[in-house]
Amino acid sequence: MKYLKLIILSIITLTIGGCITQFIPETDEDQDLLVVEGLITDQPEVNTIKISRSLPLGLKNTAKPVKGCIVSIIDDLGRSFALTEKVTGTYVTDPAKFRGVIGRKYRLKVFLNNRSIYNYTYESLPMELKPVPPIDTLYFEKTVIRPKVDGIQGIDGCQIYVETHDPSATTHFYRWDINETWEFRLPYSKPVNHTCWITTNGSAINVKSTAILAEDKIKRYPLHFIASETDRLKVKYSILVNQYSLNEDEFDYWEKLQNITEEVGSLYDITPAAVPSNIYCIDNPAEKVLGYFSVSSKTSRRLFIKDYFAGIINLYNECISDTIYGGQPIPGLNSSIWVLEDYPPPANSPPYKVVTSTRGCADCTVRGTVTEPAFWNDVK
Repeated sequence: MKYLKLIILSIITLTIGGCITQFIPETDEDQDLLVVEGLITDQPEVNTIKISRSLPLGLKNTAKPVKGCIVSIIDDLGRSFALTEKVTGTYVTDPAKFRGVIGRKYRLKVFLNNRSIYNYTYESLPMELKPVPPIDTLYFEKTVIRPKVDGIQGIDGCQIYVETHDPSATTHFYRWDINETWEFRLPYSKPVNHTCWITTNGSAINVKSTAILAEDKIKRYPLHFIASETDRLKVKYSILVNQYSLNEDEFDYWEKLQNITEEVGSLYDITPAAVPSNIYCIDNPAEKVLGYFSVSSKTSRRLFIKDYFAGIINLYNECISDTIYGGQPIPGLNSSIWVLEDYPPPANSPPYKVVTSTRGCADCTVRGTVTEPAFWNDVK
């Protein structure tokens, strides 16, 4: 009887373990919502508006760009500035014709002329371009993730902080985004391309309010952390931080999105569709629209980091290599075979080369670019 119970229990366990399927709850929410995202600033630069469609719950979060829209920005003087479609679903301003002005109010207008049934028009609420104070300080501190113990290498991380304040005490709501650039070098002497740079935009949402504080001042805000699982800090690293001012409604929007991305989600957590937008459909006010049209002045500051950090990962530690002896031509050189090391002949022996069939181990342009950024040697 004992063995029979064990057999039944095993069958139940295997049955339960083998029948796990993804649970996608049924909702009455529209699964094809318009998503409008964009920002205009007071800087002489290209401003970008992205227009896409949302996907049903449970599918991979990949945008479905919407092409062929007529997009314009209208200020409170009634002037209209047309945007052009750079790539499908991405619409940009012409810096020679448009630049935001502090104190002016702007609204976004989108005419969707590629729907199969309706040609709807969407607008944002008027948004004032508010001033933002400069960034006071941008600095980093080395953090010990694991100390060196009994000869085992330690591991360091890097925490980047930002500080700012508004002497007029009128800003109160802040947002930051970041742009990272780092130099990396292949650990071999003869690659096709040895030194490269990578530039990428940060995806984390960073917002902070001083509304309940005695001063409109932000101290030691932990903006960005760099762990050892990347080679960002191996040679030289730079971070460009952009600071924006928000009104209270937009701060609530970004804070709710921040909660979605940072907290452990559950079926009953807030969903993106529940985050209020400042964009609405003129022709169908009941239609729900996602996203936000942001308007703000911008201040920026750059930080360079060139220091030793223990325990940084070697991304090229497992490059598969082979040795070729002699000075004969190598078939497929720089197309299917790449040289990592080229050694002169030792005594009474032929020369030899260490080669690989993995291009990324010998050509840094697989990950980055050989073009050095114009700001790379700036003194900040």
